Amino acid sequence: MTEISFTPSPAQSADLRRAFGRFGTGVTVITTQAAIGPLGFTANSFSSVSLDPALVLWSMGKASQRHDAFATASHYAVHVLRADQLPLAGHFARQGQGFDEITHEMSADGVPLLHGTLARFECRAYDCHSAGDHSILIGEVLRATVSEGTGLAFDQGRYGQFQEN
Repeated sequence: MTEISFTPSPAQSADLRRAFGRFGTGVTVITTQAAIGPLGFTANSFSSVSLDPALVLWSMGKASQRHDAFATASHYAVHVLRADQLPLAGHFARQGQGFDEITHEMSADGVPLLHGTLARFECRAYDCHSAGDHSILIGEVLRATVSEGTGLAFDQGRYGQFQEN
């Protein structure tokens, strides 16, 4: 096993990205209503924060064309994807719009809610923190929905699913 150690710097950004990618995660699609219409974003930087109050967080690169719409949104929904929803992850990783062919409904807060996901957290914006080249968005969970199934996983640049040992 080859192991390298380094001090993070612009010259080591590829190595740092590879190191970060060693942490396997679930995959989410975050949706909101923007001035240009419904908007979505695929993210694997999702985590629970607090049970009381119910808070979640996710992060988004400031260079993203969708950043400002999400960073200033009053409400958004975080959808945890099932293993068979890779096309949905790919769609919103490439583009933020294009809900016409995606099964969804609008929440009472005007947020697009995707159907058939493993879990969904309808959130009110709670806080937004600047953190280097990203923003950390914290949402207060107003409603949660959960269903059975296997989650879509992302590990070392690849999608898949976890297997039981």
